[in-house]
Amino acid sequence: MAYFLYWGMKSPRVLPLLLALVKFVSGYLLSSPAYELHRDEYLYLNYGRHLAWGYLEVPPLTALQSWVTLALGGDWFWVKFWPLLWGSLTVYVVGRAVQRLGGGPWAVALAGLSYLLGAYARLNFLFQPNSFEVLAFTVVCYWLICYQQQPAPRWLYAIGAVLGLALLNKYSALFFILALVGALLLTQRRILATRAFWGGAALALLLWLPNLAWQISHGLPVRHHMALLHDTQLVNVSVGGFWQSQLVMNLPSLWVWVAGLVALLRSPYRVVGLVYAGGLLLLTLLHGKDYYALGYYPILLAAGAAWWEQWLQARPRLGRVMRPALLLLPVLLSLRVLPLLFTLEPPARMLALGARFEKLGVLRWEDGRNHPLPQDYADMLGWRELADKTWTAYQGLPAAARGRTLILTANYGQAGAINYYNRHRALPPANSFNGSYLFWQPVAPAQGWQYILLIDDEPDADLAHHFQSLRRVGEVRNAYARERGTVILLGIHPDVILRNYARQEHQRQLAEWGQF
Repeated sequence: MAYFLYWGMKSPRVLPLLLALVKFVSGYLLSSPAYELHRDEYLYLNYGRHLAWGYLEVPPLTALQSWVTLALGGDWFWVKFWPLLWGSLTVYVVGRAVQRLGGGPWAVALAGLSYLLGAYARLNFLFQPNSFEVLAFTVVCYWLICYQQQPAPRWLYAIGAVLGLALLNKYSALFFILALVGALLLTQRRILATRAFWGGAALALLLWLPNLAWQISHGLPVRHHMALLHDTQLVNVSVGGFWQSQLVMNLPSLWVWVAGLVALLRSPYRVVGLVYAGGLLLLTLLHGKDYYALGYYPILLAAGAAWWEQWLQARPRLGRVMRPALLLLPVLLSLRVLPLLFTLEPPARMLALGARFEKLGVLRWEDGRNHPLPQDYADMLGWRELADKTWTAYQGLPAAARGRTLILTANYGQAGAINYYNRHRALPPANSFNGSYLFWQPVAPAQGWQYILLIDDEPDADLAHHFQSLRRVGEVRNAYARERGTVILLGIHPDVILRNYARQEHQRQLAEWGQF
């Protein structure tokens, strides 16, 4: 570490770059091969096969990354490349923010370690929109600080561009924008009167406009998505649970970000501290998921590290003891929760460690109940088994009938995993009536479907009455997978009633999303 700090003094950009490199490489090295991709990752990868200006779940920026990933072969390395890239860039921006706030190499190292050993280790491992959101929020706050120091119009135009991309990434950016505007109204009203502010706002809107037009032309499906989230997941989020998670997720850096928040609120940069306060207030009132707030913390880490360095500079004796201690403390605290930060431990070992983590709330799933494994871990198991068994079942069909075979799944994770692991095989795409798969339904052949491979975790017992024959040809047996017990059923010659029902169900689901 002393070597890194030396080079940090020689060149300000070196240490942030080194921390970014550590972030990128560690994401690949600190993972167990026992885990596969996450349920959501399969859905987002499928976007790359169906480029559009919008989807029922999120805006289109993730789809562009998926398209590039699949064009490069779709291997695990390229899937993980994007979240690790965004996480590495976030670490770099945090380091530069420390320097903007007057911190030296020690403060950069403290802020960097706080980020590397926090909840971002897991967040930046999953191919989801969250990693880019954290980067975007951090960059905006960093450029706000730059604008305070040097009120040049380019900073506001740059902020507008990043916010436009954030809106193309995830709709929760709207809450951040509300918090930002509220903070500016309270502290920097003169910025709102500048031409550059409105130019930046226009740029953000211009970038978001294609997706906004898509939303309007499709009946604003984001409303139905939010209603589904509220009824199935957010309803289980309590205020106490939300704030407990804020402390747990950022525990190794608690004294850093809290100091950063206080320091910002008492500084010329209090607008940044108020963005955090406004954003967390909105998420609390709306029962947002705990990780929705992670984009608000990195800039606090930068401010807190800079404050600690300046505070210790005025107390040189104390500083000689506390400087190494403060760098070592995040490492020591993270050792106990290391299996939660990185997928180091295989499922059996994680199961044995479950009791240790239960009080932290990390075993509580979106249904509000505790389970043996953290939900993310259970969502990274059993998918290859499902895909391979679906391929085997398809291969067992008569060659002449394979063109009249439909693969229909109960949820987007099942469909996406089958498509991902069979992407180099001659298997028709798996489909679902779940989410954006509603747009990608295949056209039935003129003679109708002869075979249907049904993948379901809760199959309807009455289905057998609507087929000439229905039998089980596979099942997910991975004991640790959330999809354990999901069955693969082969149905032969579905009757008219079932075919009509499927068509009506498809139309009903589309109508619920506002598509008619």
